Amino acid sequence: MNALLEDLKYRGLINQVTDEEGLDKLLSEEQVKLYCGFDPTADSLHIGHLLPILTLKRFQEAGHQPIALVGGATGLIGDPSGKKQERTLNEKETVKQWSERIKEQLSRFLDFEKEGNPAILANNYDWIGPLDVITFLRDIGKSFGINHMLAKETVQSRIETGISFTEFSYMILQSYDFLKLYQTYDCRLQIGGSDQWGNITSGLELIRKTEENAKAYGLTLQLVTKADGTKFGKTEGGAIWLDKEKTSPYEFYQFWINTDDRDVIKYLKYFTFLSKEEIEQLAEEVKNAPEKRSAQKALAEEVTKLVHGEEALKQAVKISEALFSGNIKALTAEEIKQGFKDVPSYETTENEIGLVDLLVQAKISPSKRQAREDIGNGAIYINGERVQELDYIVSEKDTIEGQFAVIRRGKKKYFLIHFK
Repeated sequence: MNALLEDLKYRGLINQVTDEEGLDKLLSEEQVKLYCGFDPTADSLHIGHLLPILTLKRFQEAGHQPIALVGGATGLIGDPSGKKQERTLNEKETVKQWSERIKEQLSRFLDFEKEGNPAILANNYDWIGPLDVITFLRDIGKSFGINHMLAKETVQSRIETGISFTEFSYMILQSYDFLKLYQTYDCRLQIGGSDQWGNITSGLELIRKTEENAKAYGLTLQLVTKADGTKFGKTEGGAIWLDKEKTSPYEFYQFWINTDDRDVIKYLKYFTFLSKEEIEQLAEEVKNAPEKRSAQKALAEEVTKLVHGEEALKQAVKISEALFSGNIKALTAEEIKQGFKDVPSYETTENEIGLVDLLVQAKISPSKRQAREDIGNGAIYINGERVQELDYIVSEKDTIEGQFAVIRRGKKKYFLIHFK
């Protein structure tokens, strides 16, 4: 078997393939162009997109040529796959801006200047945008039987709750994408999530009907699940984004380091480029010394470095270590913002303020009496250092870069004080 397919199988990435034997032969004999589509439904991709992106990267590293297709047109329509109700339609200008953001994010993973097999960036608005309705119905729509479309799972699951003609036609547009990429670039393979099987096979059918002696393939990836039954990629704060402004590198790192022992080896296979030997070694450590969390550390480091780079990884590790040790003073103001993004915060315009008053005003302690008690009992820390003086004055000397002070009450309750 082709080494790349063998590696994808070892990693448990393959869900379905239209013709595994034929694809195996093709990958062994030729440099293959393949594509995956990314619809701009937000201003950033999230970690749900990471599996197909990294799979494109695996194909490129094996010598093949990936096409990253930004859905500038399909993003205006809405994919019914995996959705129980209609998507909200976004404005053209918004989708255009989001498309640009997604292009930039994809370029972090795929090499568009690689000698011999540079990645290709395409936008389906280039060929769907100019389409007139008559051409669409006569030349493309004629190839799609309604019974065939109704039988697809993406449509079937929505029949009860309702599906508009707009979303019903999504399958035709995605199929047209595959045909156009086949005609323009000789693109022979489409990959996608497991929910894309119906759309992919419809594209193959359109190519078969349109192009003589055509041979193309489809491959879907496994759905990423969590052992505890909760949805992968979601936290209390919402989705884990690839944009560092939406999910900081520290939060991103923490998401991966908190991976369940039952999931960590699977995720190492899915989301890292560690070798089989390295992964098997980490699997042994999970079994024999789970308390060391070596596999989680390797996973968090590898994925954070892939998405945000070496410097951001170092910063995320530094913040994590400082918070674990309580050495808050080791952090910069920027690192404080990352590490304490979700803790209660309070703004003060006073250059100097008594600690008792500050504890009450910031709602750290419920009353002055309780504040004095907390200080006297040694329960109050400023930037990791215990303060037990009842008449202590908090001033600029207690701030980090003149901007923040971190107050801890007890073992775990953190509060961020902003100095204006």
